[in-house]
Amino acid sequence: MDKFTTLTGIAAPMPLVNIDTDMIIPKQFLKTIKRSGLGKNLFDEMRFTPDGAEIADFVLNQPAYRNAQIIVAGDNFGCGSSREHAPWALLDFGIRCVISTSFADIFFNNCFKNGILPIVLPQAAVDVLMEDARKGANARMTVDLEAQTVTTSDGQSFAFEVDPFRKHCLQNGLDDIGLTLEKVTAIDRFENSMDQSRPWV
Repeated sequence: MDKFTTLTGIAAPMPLVNIDTDMIIPKQFLKTIKRSGLGKNLFDEMRFTPDGAEIADFVLNQPAYRNAQIIVAGDNFGCGSSREHAPWALLDFGIRCVISTSFADIFFNNCFKNGILPIVLPQAAVDVLMEDARKGANARMTVDLEAQTVTTSDGQSFAFEVDPFRKHCLQNGLDDIGLTLEKVTAIDRFENSMDQSRPWV
C-alpha cells in the first residue's frame, strides 16, 4: 500500500453522526473481492438518485469537494457491519484520512490495514476542523503523521495520538502482507533448516 507521511488536501465536511458502513458502501456492491473500482459507489445512496443522477447537495458531488482527500465527520464513523469494502471504497475515491470524535473499532482497524489514517480528536477540535472544511477547495488542511498534527488552512494546529506500530506501518506502506515480507529472509532460513533437519516432511 502507499506510504502515508504528510497529506495536504481538501477536507470534506460530513457532520452526520453514525455514518455506518452500509452508507459508506451499500451491500449490493459487496460482490467483488477487488480493492479497486469501489470509489464510484462510495456513499452511493447519498450521492445518487435511484436512476443514477447526482444529488447536487451531497458534499462529494459539490465542485469544491470532488477531489477531497480528507473527511471531517460526526461521531461514531464507520459503525455497522464489519465490511472491509468500506475503507476500500474510501481509498479508491481518494480519501486518505478521516477525522472524527470516535470510530467503530473494526472500521478503525481496517483503515490502518488499507492505508487510511483515522484520527480521533475532541469535539471542540473537530468543530474547528469542520468549519475550516466548510471553506471549500481553497482551504487546504494538512495532516502530518510524523508530527501527529492536523493543521487548518489558517495555521491552527491540533495534536492527535496514534499507536506507534500502526504509525510505522502507515509511514512505510506496510499492510499485513508487507509486514510478512519484511521477515522473508528469516522465513527462508527457517524453511531451509527444517528441510535439512526433517527431510522426510
